[in-house]
Amino acid sequence: MDDTARAANRGRRVSRPTGEDRQEAILETAERLLDARGFDDVSIEELAVGAGISRPTFYFYFSSKDDVLLALLDRVITEIRHRVAALPRDFAEDPARAWRRSIGVFVDVFTTHRGVAAATATARLRNAEVLTLWSASMRTWSDYATEVIRAERARGAAPDGIDANELAVALNLMNERVLSAAFTGESPAIELDHALDVLTTIWLRAIYAADVG
Repeated sequence: MDDTARAANRGRRVSRPTGEDRQEAILETAERLLDARGFDDVSIEELAVGAGISRPTFYFYFSSKDDVLLALLDRVITEIRHRVAALPRDFAEDPARAWRRSIGVFVDVFTTHRGVAAATATARLRNAEVLTLWSASMRTWSDYATEVIRAERARGAAPDGIDANELAVALNLMNERVLSAAFTGESPAIELDHALDVLTTIWLRAIYAADVG
């Protein structure tokens, strides 16, 4: 075989998947399955098959399904932090539009990762690590809202009243509960297409004690 043929043969070789590739395949499989059904209904066997590996190989990367969920949730939290950090603080120009955009990011993140959010709601009741990570994501949103509410009060746009942090926590927990009900098909529930309008209206009335437009 001459040098040209050897080079061509090397070019046809398929690179072997790395450990990072396999781990990513497990996570992608998990999120896809979680978008279709509940966390307890997803098996390790399905995760392994979906990632193109054996069940024993799965345990080389994750010790359990909960560990897979923790990795997925950590990604979601990182996305949340980046998106919250990128939100403009232009509430003085148009408070209604600014709040709608901010709440819209919350809705968008959890809708995009609805399977992870729904699985977390189940797993956090029995897994302290999942609960800790989930709480971190909610603190990110609550801290952002607290900062904005305080700024709106300081400039005289919003009245004093309920402690700003407590108000922010309550409103964000409401967001979480409304979206969770929509994702899991509970009844009663607000249709997901209407959630942003409803949530924004409630936030505006709670913060400004009146409609803002």
